[in-house]
Amino acid sequence: MSVGQFDRRDLLKGAAAAIPATLGTRAGAILTPASSRLLVVFLRGAYDALNAVIPTGSDFYYEARPDIAIARPAVGNEDAAIPLNGDWALHPALAPTIGRLWQAKQVAFIPFAGSSDITRSHFAAQDLMEMAQPSAVTRSYGSGFLGRLAHVLVGARPISFTKVLPLCFEGGPMIQNLALDRTDIDDGLTDADAASIAALYMQEAGAPGDGLHAAAVAALSARRDLVRNLQTSGDASFRRQFGFDGVGRQMGRLMRDRFNLAFIDMGGWDTHVNQGSAKGQFATQLRRLGSGLAAFVEEIGPAAWRDTVVVVLSEFGRTFRQNGDGGTDHGHGSIYWILGGGIAGGRLAGPQVRIGPDILHEGRDLPVLTDYRACLGDIIQRQYDLSSQQIETIFPNLVRRTFGLL
Repeated sequence: MSVGQFDRRDLLKGAAAAIPATLGTRAGAILTPASSRLLVVFLRGAYDALNAVIPTGSDFYYEARPDIAIARPAVGNEDAAIPLNGDWALHPALAPTIGRLWQAKQVAFIPFAGSSDITRSHFAAQDLMEMAQPSAVTRSYGSGFLGRLAHVLVGARPISFTKVLPLCFEGGPMIQNLALDRTDIDDGLTDADAASIAALYMQEAGAPGDGLHAAAVAALSARRDLVRNLQTSGDASFRRQFGFDGVGRQMGRLMRDRFNLAFIDMGGWDTHVNQGSAKGQFATQLRRLGSGLAAFVEEIGPAAWRDTVVVVLSEFGRTFRQNGDGGTDHGHGSIYWILGGGIAGGRLAGPQVRIGPDILHEGRDLPVLTDYRACLGDIIQRQYDLSSQQIETIFPNLVRRTFGLL
């Protein structure tokens, strides 16, 4: 088939999707501090929730993990867990970041959370969670829950901080994406290049106000703004910005000023081998995550943080018992994090049971007592003040549950 047989507008749309769109002063109206915001953080690879938020009140936990368990809280032991309540504690790597938010009652944890689907495939579980469609119906890969939310939400300003648009944003309006950890973000696109590309869109649209043209102009001009902003403090500082704390800081700045709905994912959580305990690869990952979230909170500022909610989740949990390689394998139930300046935090929310071998799913995993759709549905409905009809559009056939966090 020759190029001439394609519709030119379709080609331009494809080109727009390929542009790593970044945001700056010309990319839409400024958000007010009181604008409600939501950031979803997806930990790909199935993080070991039980070594992040630790059931220190359970003797069975220490029996099941003789080499990788986190020590019970103890004064003077830097490797000991940080107490949350009488039964649960926090990994010491999170003490200076998430621990401080806990003290401020700006983070809550929902244990025994996940999907009723029992797959242990990373890809299948991630897809199911990002679609968030009822398990009893044929699922559509063209519709993700954040895409449906972006359609429903009046004044939605969505962005995905990823290299490609994730499944959760499928089916939504035109959504920009940008991977903030890319060190090659400044790929030599000059102002003249951007003007030439925008002119192609205007030729196709026939008018500067056309939606496709406007989106292209906003993406291209804003891209230059962000690169300049990152580079103003010098090349070395520019490179340092791309650690996860730098990513968190950039997300905070962009969500403070431009966006009210966002997604980011973070890999490296599939710890089958040499997971470590208070130190090691898992502790390093937690430290990076905590630093990034703390930087996000600092950069977004107190006024906007009061109206912001961050949800941290993963496709499933990991086995309750450690394996023979000093790690953990694919499991079932997990523990979600809910952060925000205005939430009723400082507690563990949702239904819970006393942990012991008798409660394990299939004799090996944390059970699921809170369905992820119910958790997301309650948070999203209250954060954006949506009607029951609107939340049903986002999560069809949802069985509602209230967590009292907002």
